[in-house]
Amino acid sequence: MSYIEIKDVKKTFEDGQQVLKGVSLAIEKGEFITLLGSSGCGKTTLLRSIAGLTGVDSGRIYIDDTDVTNLSPRQRNLAMVFQQHSLFPTMTVHDNIGFGLRFKKMDREEKEKKIQEALTLIELEGFGKKYPSQLSGGEQQRVSLARGIVTDPKVLLLDEPFSAIDAKLRKALQIRIKNIHTSLGITTIFVTHDQEEAMRMSDRIYLMNEGKIEQCGSPMDLYLKPQTAYAAGFIGHYNLFEGSTWKVLSRTDETAGYYAVRPESICISGSPWEHTAGQMELKGTVQQIICQGNVIRYSVSVNGVTLDVDQLYEGQYQLERGRNVFLRIAPEDVICFHH
Repeated sequence: MSYIEIKDVKKTFEDGQQVLKGVSLAIEKGEFITLLGSSGCGKTTLLRSIAGLTGVDSGRIYIDDTDVTNLSPRQRNLAMVFQQHSLFPTMTVHDNIGFGLRFKKMDREEKEKKIQEALTLIELEGFGKKYPSQLSGGEQQRVSLARGIVTDPKVLLLDEPFSAIDAKLRKALQIRIKNIHTSLGITTIFVTHDQEEAMRMSDRIYLMNEGKIEQCGSPMDLYLKPQTAYAAGFIGHYNLFEGSTWKVLSRTDETAGYYAVRPESICISGSPWEHTAGQMELKGTVQQIICQGNVIRYSVSVNGVTLDVDQLYEGQYQLERGRNVFLRIAPEDVICFHH
């Protein structure tokens, strides 16, 4: 049995909305797992069910070979970090971190050692006497994280902890949490709607859609080998077309299912390509140009169909809007999803 096993869990809210539709998953000890999906897909409900904060209608939840389905949150020995920091405003950083240790049977010296180790781990040494109001949002979230890990939980649950933090600080916190996970080896379940965040942090990703698991795999598996049109549309900004649209674009008789092509796998040039057997060669017009740092995204109209094309900026000239351009797509870069 895996360290955490969710077996056919179902949950319907009082308004009749079925938010979990027979979810099953398995997590190994020490893994960093992300539940990824859009709002309303069930990812936070599943996390709260694992924590014991939300009951389930049917199915079982196992942690470390123990059926915890009907156990209280305290009996599960888990730690959860929420979107809001939820720190006690009248307690110092030191006392906030040590709050959960009040229920542990250990002497004062041992508790103090663990608090200081936690402060070091989150790189806030010397902040113990400060109050939450004296900290930045990122520092408060780090204290909230320390309060969770100081109790040595079996599993760390993170519910979109960076949602209220600016982009630059968010990336720094992502790296810090990943480093802490690597250092402690604690089994971690992370919830987010941000696919870049999931790709950056996860060992494996469970992509959820309308209360079910759409696809599971490593970040690169989901990015390079989407198994459904929904996965392709959610991960990596694929160009996604219905069969009838693909027929217009490719001038073939292919009409079944959906077709997907990654923007960076399309070659673009201001001059015609030398003919290469088996390559799809298209002529179009640049409609829009978006600078994304070191990547330039061109929206190109081909036979009335728009394709996004990403090109790494290496100091070369930029193709201007309205210019005729030539595209080339290798057949192995086209993914077909049948109905």
